[in-house]
Amino acid sequence: MPYARHPSPRAAAQLQDAKPTPYWLDSPERPEALAPLAGAEHADLLVVGAGFTGLWAALLAKEADPARDVVIVEAGRVGWAASGRNGGFCAASLTHGFANGLARWPEDLALLTRLGTENLAGIAATVQRYDIDCSFERTGELEVATEPYQVADLRDLPAQAAPYGEKSEWLDADALRARVRSPLYLGAVLDRDGVAMVDPARLAWGLRRAALSHGVRLYEGTQALDLQDAGTGVRVTTAGADGPGSVTAARVALATNAFPPLLRRLRHFLVPVYDYAVVTEPLPQAVWDEIGWAGREGIGDSGNQFHYYRRTDDGRMLFGGYDAIYHRGGMAPQHTHRPASYELLATHLTETFPVLADVRFSHAWGGAIDTCSRFASFMGTARGGRVAYAAGYTGLGVGASRFGAAVMLDLLAARRTDRTENAMVRSMPLPFPPEPLRSAGIELTRWSLDRADRREGRRNLWLRTLDRLGLGFDS
Repeated sequence: MPYARHPSPRAAAQLQDAKPTPYWLDSPERPEALAPLAGAEHADLLVVGAGFTGLWAALLAKEADPARDVVIVEAGRVGWAASGRNGGFCAASLTHGFANGLARWPEDLALLTRLGTENLAGIAATVQRYDIDCSFERTGELEVATEPYQVADLRDLPAQAAPYGEKSEWLDADALRARVRSPLYLGAVLDRDGVAMVDPARLAWGLRRAALSHGVRLYEGTQALDLQDAGTGVRVTTAGADGPGSVTAARVALATNAFPPLLRRLRHFLVPVYDYAVVTEPLPQAVWDEIGWAGREGIGDSGNQFHYYRRTDDGRMLFGGYDAIYHRGGMAPQHTHRPASYELLATHLTETFPVLADVRFSHAWGGAIDTCSRFASFMGTARGGRVAYAAGYTGLGVGASRFGAAVMLDLLAARRTDRTENAMVRSMPLPFPPEPLRSAGIELTRWSLDRADRREGRRNLWLRTLDRLGLGFDS
């Protein structure tokens, strides 16, 4: 049977002591905030945003040219938004999975697979080079089937993906339950090497430390307000607690994720979709013995409304996803908390692992995902090649953000590389319609996806039309 539509009566009590803050950010290791920008600065490269994309852009730029003067401005603190609120799945895939890549860029999918593999290896090498303590583990990932129709969809996936360089294997129900035991599991595709699990906040803080060690100047609490031409460069005006400021730079890399972009034309390509997660209190070893999961793989199920879940270093379980909520009017602080979503996740966790029927939760939170209609990131330039952007990761940005940063640097330098010369990077997603059509379309899509999950995956006319148009809505 599909997952419950409504929370169990016990869910609210299980969550009553949960902190409404991301588990990863609730750490004494979080570095102190740096001072905001005040006054005028100049730089060779200005990076707007200090999440993963911005941190990678700054670090890669300095590694390539130590003499390059690099400045980052960040409205909040390093890693406080999407980079510190996700599940910590660091995937090699740049295309939001094999099926999405095959549907959109079949001619370049082998290249994109290779680039993704190299990108994940680059992340691993950076973690080692700078001794970043972020629990980076090449555990792999299980994509599990919990409905009979999903078995048919997944079983042939390894053979279909192999010619494009994807390495995975099918596990039947017995083989899967030998790894992780759930009464819902019917089989899974195991990707042994293409996903690492990571503490995302500690990764962001480690990249921050590495960038600062190279002389990058970082200003936190500094909101970028406007972008204008300034002679042969670009000037970005800012606001912070110490007053207004500006940075004039020869090149600018925009890494603002789901936040309203400084380039107005990009607003048609992004919608902020809120995703939610809960984390249990540490589980007794006897409970882990009953569940298994010694391989510590990341796990995701195969529904249109899917869950992702994982183990943490200190014996907890993170469980997130399913709800993907769009709020007309854009982003707002109150959207990062949604008790109804937390309670539904608690209910679904118990359905997945009945041994956790009495579990309590320590943390519950949400965050905005920079969703685009093709699910995979897009990149490009503006202002005569002096400004580059990367956005639209749609939930797979932990790994792909390094690739997006590298593409931006290639574009700003007018370098033709394998990263820039492929169909994904050379194209843009289809835009979302304006309001009120946007909200109406998203709500109809959410309703249709739920209906498909409850009708053995059968997609109605609306979803089939979106498929033909290359449009989508996903978390």
